[in-house]
Amino acid sequence: MTGDHSTSAAEPLTAGRADRPIEGRCRTVIEGVSPEIDGGRFPIKRVVGEQVTVETDAFADGHDVVVSLLLYRKEDEQRWRARPMQPIGNDRWRAAFRVDAVGCYYYTVTAWVDHFLSWRHDFARRVEAEDIRLAARVGAGLIVATAQRATGEHRQHLSQWSARLAAGGDPQSLKDEALREDLAAIASRYPDRRFSTVYRRELAVIVDRERARFSAWYEMFPRSCSEVPERHGTFADCEARLSYVADMGFDVAYLPPIHPIGATFRKGRNNALEADGSDVGSPWAIGATEGGHKAMHPDLGAPDDFRRLVAKARSLGIEIALDIAYQCSPDHPYLREHPEWFRWRPDATVQYAENPPKKYQDIYPFNFESDQWQGLWTELKSVLLHWIGEGVRIFRVDNPHTKPFPFWEWAIAEIRREHPDVIFLSEAFTRPKIMHRLAKLGFTQSYTYFAWRNTKEEIQEYFSELCQSPSREYFRPNCWPNTPDILTEYLQFGGRAAFMIRLALAATLSANYGIYGPAFELLERTPREPGSEEYMNAEKYERRIWELNREDSLKDFIARVNRARRDNPALQHDWSLKFFPVDNEQIICYAKATEDLSNIVVVVVNLDPHHTQSGWVEIDLQALRVDPHAPYQMHDLLTGARYLWSGPRNYVQLDPTHLPAHLFRVRRRTHTERDFDYYM
Repeated sequence: MTGDHSTSAAEPLTAGRADRPIEGRCRTVIEGVSPEIDGGRFPIKRVVGEQVTVETDAFADGHDVVVSLLLYRKEDEQRWRARPMQPIGNDRWRAAFRVDAVGCYYYTVTAWVDHFLSWRHDFARRVEAEDIRLAARVGAGLIVATAQRATGEHRQHLSQWSARLAAGGDPQSLKDEALREDLAAIASRYPDRRFSTVYRRELAVIVDRERARFSAWYEMFPRSCSEVPERHGTFADCEARLSYVADMGFDVAYLPPIHPIGATFRKGRNNALEADGSDVGSPWAIGATEGGHKAMHPDLGAPDDFRRLVAKARSLGIEIALDIAYQCSPDHPYLREHPEWFRWRPDATVQYAENPPKKYQDIYPFNFESDQWQGLWTELKSVLLHWIGEGVRIFRVDNPHTKPFPFWEWAIAEIRREHPDVIFLSEAFTRPKIMHRLAKLGFTQSYTYFAWRNTKEEIQEYFSELCQSPSREYFRPNCWPNTPDILTEYLQFGGRAAFMIRLALAATLSANYGIYGPAFELLERTPREPGSEEYMNAEKYERRIWELNREDSLKDFIARVNRARRDNPALQHDWSLKFFPVDNEQIICYAKATEDLSNIVVVVVNLDPHHTQSGWVEIDLQALRVDPHAPYQMHDLLTGARYLWSGPRNYVQLDPTHLPAHLFRVRRRTHTERDFDYYM
């Protein structure tokens, strides 16, 4: 059986199911199907155009030939499409299919003992004349039955073949006739699948649009987009800043909450417990007299202004992402309209958010254990639908790990049913199992521990897990070197080079990454106090005026990195990541490549922001299909420089005060031996 074939949705799923009576004539065993997440409880993830490679163990008693098929279909299709699985050794089978539309696909595996192929395999080894004649008659009977399942000319060809075998004759002529490849190929199209075994589960694939796999995020506070110190930023100011964001090569502009901010218990500058009249408060303290989660801060503008912002971004190739923070200020309308959605203390006050010793008196969490939880779920879903109606298709979700898993699984599934193009980023810097559970139950992308992985050993171990372990089937990393809440020690003390190093790593180790700007490109690195990861003069609590054209800005460097990502498909995927040895622990080297190896990028980074480091890198030329006996060109996409390397072992030296990274595109000789212009 070759190519794709269509089959009834019911027919292949009637045999071998755990909920049906045992059919003792189903002799094949199917087990070890992969990919499969938690026994099929959760779907795997793919992007339109990507391949799903499925493997399984399939075997039977005795020595008969087993045939295995991969079955797959889109969620709205009634018939299964089939791909023949190929044996790869030790009763392991493999096949693949591509997903070509956003939505959900299903796949499973079926296998059976094929008596025609078993007969043909044994017939080829027969040598005695009478044995050959008798076996030919047996085969004729099998082929007659096969002909009954065939149609048109195929039925005629098979019937005639059967008759010739049944007629007997010269053993060698019979053997030649029995082993005809053309007729065997026809017979293989009509197997006897009455006693096939079907895997007990239909496994799911959630298929997203390309931005789920490849994106560059830029976080900015709308209220700080004003260039006038005395004036609150507006959506129009954000619109004016979008060209700056686009010039750096970002395709997602992420806005923290844009809703009215509560006045009760409002935090002052640097998280002061008391605010004065000029303090603007935290955008995450959502809700005031002007409205709640479906309202816009009046100083930012009106709904039409927001819609113009979304349209302007789209015209520049940028999508607006909104922060979804399911929590309320004490002034949120929900407190008056639905007091049952909150947890009340014995003193008749609402329980505010806290993580002792930290207290967040300006934020009230929802009580998801309320007796009215269903109404709460419905309302929170309607918040997402409201902003989808305003043109938003990407949401960064604040602290999803502090809300129940069943809620997220339900809400995301509900949204995706009507809007399968929506992307959800999980902002959960918490324990690994919780982060992974959120990814399994529907979040499209996930924040990672990247910000705190600094040494070569830490980076190699962590990204090998992200890119090569089974969790890659559902966990899509989105790497951020900084956020409004995270100013790492590495950035605080590493100077300009540290920012360049972390940017180069984030943007090339992960196909999805982001920065909190303009704090990042302007090298903001003063902590609120020693040992803290909080910023001094944190933008979470005050408006900032940023000098975007400062000479020390990293905007040009960031633009070069993002251009390299955009121009090189190898950097738009994660799974090809491969680390190479370097004889210096302060230098890390790795490569990414397209499936056909037409695009290969090798990255070399000095992890020491203070000192020049050098060493010998060892490239696996065989894995990259580079001729080890011919020179090859390393084109640095950051500087434009070109280096001629030969063999696997080559020398590098990186001065962090100049440029702490090489971003090489490997250019192999493709035409003449003399002309180095002819490189891929």
